[in-house]
Amino acid sequence: MTRAPDPTAPDMIAGLPVLFVMAAEAEYGPTLRARIRPLMTGVGPVEAAVELTAALAAMTVRPRLVVSLGSAGSARLAQGQVYQVGAVAWRDMDASALGFPRGCTPFLDLPRVIDIPHRIPGLPVASLSTGADIVSGPAYAPLAEDMVDMETFAHLRAAQRFGIPLIGLRGISDGAEALEGLADWTRHLQLIDGRLAAAIDLLEAALARRDPALALGA
Repeated sequence: MTRAPDPTAPDMIAGLPVLFVMAAEAEYGPTLRARIRPLMTGVGPVEAAVELTAALAAMTVRPRLVVSLGSAGSARLAQGQVYQVGAVAWRDMDASALGFPRGCTPFLDLPRVIDIPHRIPGLPVASLSTGADIVSGPAYAPLAEDMVDMETFAHLRAAQRFGIPLIGLRGISDGAEALEGLADWTRHLQLIDGRLAAAIDLLEAALARRDPALALGA
């Protein structure tokens, strides 16, 4: 594993350029710092889409894979554990007043939930809902997806624009109880840092053996 010399260039993982993207410095702990140098796209779907799209457009050599990683909330998954994203939805999109299904962008041929087929063997898979709001307490009840974040759907759409596959990795930082402040989000981030780093080690091993579950092609 070779870290990129600057955050606008992909890291080299098992000989392949891989761009790691994160939202906030608080999620980028010492164990991850020893392994990767991610592009920080900022918090929320707008910043995530703008920053990743601009970075990919400026690259002479683009990555073979984008990995979106960081924290997520969940009222049903184990706190502190890391999951890979099996499918992602955009919970903010609601054009139902015009007759479109909630969660589907009008005039865009995409399902409400987009499957992410690439897999790192050995990591549990969960579904994810992306939106611009912080989900807490009763707000989880109407959501069908297992976990929530604010960036992965936007990162996926930016990567799709350039024909680059994406893997999502999320550590569950909160959701078992209603949030009452910033400390309720950050309390598990050190633990998640180490477990995200371990997930990256699994990714490197899978890329090194060209595991077909990643489906990156030749």
